Amino acid sequence: MSPILSFEQDGHGIVTLTMNDDATRNALTGSAMVDEFLRAFQRIEADRGARVVIVTGAGKAFSSGGNISEMGRQLKPEFSTATLRHEYREGIQRLPLALHKLDVPTIAAVNGPAIGAGFDLACMCDIRIASEQATFAESFVKLGIIAGDGGAWFLPRLVGMSRAAEMTLTGDAIDARTALEWGLVSRVVAADTLLDQARALALRIAANPPDAVRMSKLLLREGQSSRLDTVLEMAAAFQAIAHKSEEHAIAVDAFLTRRKEKKG
Repeated sequence: MSPILSFEQDGHGIVTLTMNDDATRNALTGSAMVDEFLRAFQRIEADRGARVVIVTGAGKAFSSGGNISEMGRQLKPEFSTATLRHEYREGIQRLPLALHKLDVPTIAAVNGPAIGAGFDLACMCDIRIASEQATFAESFVKLGIIAGDGGAWFLPRLVGMSRAAEMTLTGDAIDARTALEWGLVSRVVAADTLLDQARALALRIAANPPDAVRMSKLLLREGQSSRLDTVLEMAAAFQAIAHKSEEHAIAVDAFLTRRKEKKG
């Protein structure tokens, strides 16, 4: 178990990844946090028993995003623009690529402030549930930088271009209720029930046939950027696989049995 990212998996296949770096309020840079996430994703991909992933933070913050001390290091003359570009491509940019391709559904349980890259991490997940104490900020411009981790790709897809531009260009934070109103999160819950609510949702997902869940997630992802005919062709192929699955046969048989019993 990593000291800054804990990995817990229960008997239902629900994996909970908890960021636990109180000194930096769960910053994603300047530590091994990204590497730990990537190792966790590899472990999840290799485990067919993994059904759903919950990402959350320990302490008062979900994630503070970039480590300011690390940004100070990058200001030194020996760090050229070419070097910094390489650091981004081989550093934090691996996180959105790995998380986006993960075929297991992901839930961000946002327990507190999600700032900068920490906010973008929440946006990378499939579903977001917020504590009443959560806040969200695409705050890069306040430090004179931009979202180097894919925020400009994720955020407009969640809240639309106008609201994404407002958050990005002002850098201002929004509270949990505004996030709910804007469709950024699915629900807002009391802080002491956040993980219970996230796990309850994860259980509802995990109760369904895992292959159908994974293929459904992949179709939703593909639909964000592909043409309709491409998504339909992909759906036809996935559906052919699903129709021949044991899980589908069991579900159809159970449905027909219940209908027969009702008529009888």
